[in-house]
Amino acid sequence: MNDPERAMLLSVHPRFATAILAGSKTVEVRRQRIAAPPGTPVLLYATAPTMAIVGAARIASVQVASPREVWSTSRTQAGISRREYDAYMSGASRASGLTLADPVTFREPVPLTALRAVGSFHPPQSYRYVKQIDLRQMVEAAPNGVDVALRDLLGDTVPA
Repeated sequence: MNDPERAMLLSVHPRFATAILAGSKTVEVRRQRIAAPPGTPVLLYATAPTMAIVGAARIASVQVASPREVWSTSRTQAGISRREYDAYMSGASRASGLTLADPVTFREPVPLTALRAVGSFHPPQSYRYVKQIDLRQMVEAAPNGVDVALRDLLGDTVPA
């Protein structure tokens, strides 16, 4: 990762988290420009009803273009129908397609209740960058300590 202090926390619907972690969805689309460099670790927060950090991946590349261009290059990897995509992108002038690689499912998800028990954790509406202090809280909240997969993905960014 280019910035050893930063990872991305990405909120996704549970069905998309499952598809990303299974490797059947390799592109996550967003309505705004995302400027994360390749190699950035991504923690996947599955929204309700799951409400937990369920796994992680790494950004392989980011395409920022018009919604039409992003769909054209990612439609077979985005894991959504054209109708869903068009509804989501309605009114957007730019879109980002995050190509995700190296997905890892955590043996035990880190639930929202545990995250809030160790700090003032708030899942992002879309995404946010997390710093080492946030990662430390996530590690403290993990049911059985740091998942080996998380340590492998985040490397030096995970505090001991």
